Amino acid sequence: MFLKVMHPPLPAPPWRADTRGRAAPPRAPITREAILDAAARILDQDGIDGLSMRRVADELHTGPASLYWHVRNKEELLQLLFERINDEIELPAPDPAHWQAQLKLLGRQVRAAAHRHRDYARLSLGRIPSGPSLARFAEWLFQLLGPVGVPDKVIAYCGDLFSLYVGAFAFEESLGPSSPTGEPMPAEQIAEMFRDYLRSLPASQFPNVHRKAGLLFGGDADERFEFGMEVLIRGIESYVSDAPVSGM
Repeated sequence: MFLKVMHPPLPAPPWRADTRGRAAPPRAPITREAILDAAARILDQDGIDGLSMRRVADELHTGPASLYWHVRNKEELLQLLFERINDEIELPAPDPAHWQAQLKLLGRQVRAAAHRHRDYARLSLGRIPSGPSLARFAEWLFQLLGPVGVPDKVIAYCGDLFSLYVGAFAFEESLGPSSPTGEPMPAEQIAEMFRDYLRSLPASQFPNVHRKAGLLFGGDADERFEFGMEVLIRGIESYVSDAPVSGM
């Protein structure tokens, strides 16, 4: 008499495995935060033009209809994504004694965010941060500049002015310099072409341009960015009074 020994079933060779009945991996719950995480990954990889509700749905292994429970449309998604990146920017405790340095720090941080996230600068143009994002920046500006004596209206406007300057500067950086020949070439080569042309013009007709051609196309992006912020800050400083005021 033979006893039948029971052994666990042996696995089939992988090439014979029947995948039709294989259970799908569990899906992570679809939340607004998960949607923004996926959208941020796509934005960094492919930019705004590669971002769509369907692409986000594919990233989350779901259908586009699932997203509309949390986000109305692509425009709202872009707005939420813009504000999410804004929230990465850390605001120091407002120190009116060093307001110029802190405004410059803010500008540098916004520009750095544009360097980290593809098309963030493009997102910022024409969009206003809303909700907590707007309140956080506005409150910080009033606490920083109000005690200095900057009028309320100037404070209210300068946030938008700084945003426009930094956003436009960073957006132009993302485009890269445009070659006058239409052919790709290094930025320094493009600048040298313009300098050579200006120096070739009659000095008697364009004496200043002839002498200052180097300055017109000199300085790197960092130097020019800092110059722009310095001009803005000196403009704000011109409104400072001896005592805090309300309005202009």
